[in-house]
Amino acid sequence: MTYSDFERDHPAALAALLAMSKAVDASGLEKALTELVKLRVSQINACAFCIELHLSVARRAGVDAAKLDLLPTWHDSPVYSARDRAALAWAEHVTLTPTAALPAETRTALDTAFDASEQVNLTVAIANINAWNRIAGALHFPTLTPAAA
Repeated sequence: MTYSDFERDHPAALAALLAMSKAVDASGLEKALTELVKLRVSQINACAFCIELHLSVARRAGVDAAKLDLLPTWHDSPVYSARDRAALAWAEHVTLTPTAALPAETRTALDTAFDASEQVNLTVAIANINAWNRIAGALHFPTLTPAAA
């Protein structure tokens, strides 16, 4: 199934996902930050369609190339701010172990970098991209990049 098929055949589901995406965009969180989070979650979930899409959006949002290149190894790279690191740690936690206890240092970093409202908005962004990843991945949405010859 392609994204276009999903759009055509399941407009109510698409509208719900897009409404959540628009809420994230209107939340006040920086576009570059939310795109880093969406990209990292998409990497974890191995969603090629979403990785390709959010790489493109992140570039247009002005995310530094080094941040994009080093994202899988963000833990070990100095190019990420404390706010980036807190968001990425939270994204990984919510994606991989949402009901597990949050490590104290991750909680401290999150509370230092984000107020309570921002934490909710960030969590909504993470939940939304996880939903997109599950749908696009399970239905095998093809990437837009042409196949190799």
